[in-house]
Amino acid sequence: MTINTDPYIDIRPYNDDEIPAAIDRLIQDDEFISAILQHRFTNHAPWFKALMSPVVKMYLKHKWSKLNTTDLIQLEVKKYLQQTLNSTTNGVTYSGLDKLDKETAYLFVSNHRDIAMDPALVNYCLHQNNHKTVRIAIGDNLLKKPCATELMRLNKSFIVKRSAKGPREMMKALGTLSSYIKHSLETGHSIWIAQKEGRAKDGNDFTDPAILKMFHVEGRRQKIEFPDYIQSLKIVPVSISYENDPCDTAKARELYEKSVNGSYEKGEFEDIESIIQGIIGDKGRVHVAFGDVIEQPFATPDLLAEEIDRQIHANYQLFPINLLAAGDTSVGGQVESVLKQKLAQLPEGAHQFLIDSYANPVRNR
Repeated sequence: MTINTDPYIDIRPYNDDEIPAAIDRLIQDDEFISAILQHRFTNHAPWFKALMSPVVKMYLKHKWSKLNTTDLIQLEVKKYLQQTLNSTTNGVTYSGLDKLDKETAYLFVSNHRDIAMDPALVNYCLHQNNHKTVRIAIGDNLLKKPCATELMRLNKSFIVKRSAKGPREMMKALGTLSSYIKHSLETGHSIWIAQKEGRAKDGNDFTDPAILKMFHVEGRRQKIEFPDYIQSLKIVPVSISYENDPCDTAKARELYEKSVNGSYEKGEFEDIESIIQGIIGDKGRVHVAFGDVIEQPFATPDLLAEEIDRQIHANYQLFPINLLAAGDTSVGGQVESVLKQKLAQLPEGAHQFLIDSYANPVRNR
């Protein structure tokens, strides 16, 4: 019996030699196959879908048999991503990549508006510029289904165990995560992580210092002071701005319900629906701004968070709808009618939440 000594085996993405077995598990996962059938044959009878199930399995087995390395999977994902961006955006632009070295691994700390698209867009821009793509931090709250875990770990995602119970288990999970991030950077793999847990549903992009403290857990273990350790991570703040947020009305409704009832109960498949809506919904123009590598020493997580926020707010590309929501009366016409259409889908009490979600990036600048 071989003893596995890989300390990251529970959270890391799959290695090339683990890919064929993971793909096989996916193809045998009935829930995964039925989700594909539901998506492809929405209006067909259940008996038809049952008939198609073995056909889809055979098709995927054939189609995916050649996908036996992470790079090949990434190229396959890129193909779908390109189709998605062509049909759901009016173009993706980016800035700041010319300042980054293609051979250096960076810790990209990004604002967070969309569950799947944020890291996908960062990867897209990096790939377009011949930079290596990133490993993506993803919360285990999104991995309730085994097939979701397989898909994410096949595509260079690693797991953030938010559901760890009790102080000891939480400290262990934080230690492993912190160590894994450092290990990735040291072995030439860049990382993407959101600046705080969950999306900024109100359009306020602020970094949670707790995430920066987590980075330093491994530093503390190595007895390296916070400022020195942080400098070694090569943090790059990233601002992603969508002209149109496909989930904006859903976010406003959630914030409104929280304000009225004090809480909001998520539906069982709400995260999955948000992911799908974020991918297939119209995004208008999209801009990804890569900031400057944080090289100066910051004494505390709070001071570091301020610098990350400063860069994210300064580099955030404002669109006419942001200016209109923030009260710029010179923006009218088409943009005004778009905003009115959005508000018409919401109860009156939720209007301000939607307006604020577009206005806050202007105010934060």
